[in-house]
Amino acid sequence: MKKILVFLLFWNCASNYAQTVRKYSNEFMNIGVDAAALAMSSAVVASTNDVNSVYWNPAGLTNLEDHQISLMHANYFANIAQYDYIGYAIPIDDRSAWGISMIRFGVDDILDTTELIDNQGNIDYNRISLFSTADYGFTFSYARKLPIEGFQYGVNTKVIRRVIGKFANSWGFGFDFGLQFERNDWKFGLMLRDITTTYNVWNIDEEEYKKISDAIPGENQELPESTEITLPKAQLGISKKFEFHNDTSLLVATNLNMRFEQTNDIISSNIVSIDPALGLEFGYTELVFLRGGVGNFQNVTQLDNTEKLNFQPNIGLGFKYKGIQVDYALTDLGNQSTALYSNIFSLKVDLGIFR
Repeated sequence: MKKILVFLLFWNCASNYAQTVRKYSNEFMNIGVDAAALAMSSAVVASTNDVNSVYWNPAGLTNLEDHQISLMHANYFANIAQYDYIGYAIPIDDRSAWGISMIRFGVDDILDTTELIDNQGNIDYNRISLFSTADYGFTFSYARKLPIEGFQYGVNTKVIRRVIGKFANSWGFGFDFGLQFERNDWKFGLMLRDITTTYNVWNIDEEEYKKISDAIPGENQELPESTEITLPKAQLGISKKFEFHNDTSLLVATNLNMRFEQTNDIISSNIVSIDPALGLEFGYTELVFLRGGVGNFQNVTQLDNTEKLNFQPNIGLGFKYKGIQVDYALTDLGNQSTALYSNIFSLKVDLGIFR
């Protein structure tokens, strides 16, 4: 059990420090929020226009008419991990708005067996304790319409807090920048994440580290690196909403999700890799919504060394009544092809209905 604990800790902790610039640093901030958006394969950078714009594109906050709050809870890895989100946003005037949000991704009640065996070599189960490992992302957003008609921008300031029991913790800081433009019912969006790179500094408790460093002889003898950097990413989106005469509508949206490195994405080079996503939302009287999407296009190498194109479909439903909206999505949370599909629910409330 002691060796299993060491493996779990240092797979999570030491891998975070293995190099200063990491490929998937702070990846919990890329999972996504809001069941409506997740059902559309997150292809909402251009169309987002509510409190959840704090996450998807802060420029969309300028469309707010009143206070809004949004909540989401999801289980991850067969209920091992918990993923929670809360967001709040409010217009400042007819040209600007601000918002805040918090994301928590955590695994709780992990057994700490580092002191299971006492100094005399006896096993004492009373020496087992529990700890949690959790990642927190706090986002502060500001958005404003530009003097040019149809243009708006938004800025995010992010504070990252990561805690691995009493063994290690870190603080990180970063910035996002978003743009939206609308012309002739076409909407365009650009979201630049971690534009200055997001910098995390770790603090490792050396005394606690020593307790587990010798659990596997000859391994974990040196302290991991204490800093990591999250590289910038970009998302480019286009959307258009079609209104029909029988009180129905169809929103069509697409995203190009870009990482500035070579990956397994369908379009990949040494400079940039692009993963496209397409989302649809069919609405009836702005009361009932049926959604679907496809994304996460990946070239996967098979056992016979041939490549196969994999993709991820998503579906969802939504209901909106008097400022209260409940959404559902069946999705592979976080676009992890090895994970099971999850049932995601989210709630959005226009707080003006209580006045």
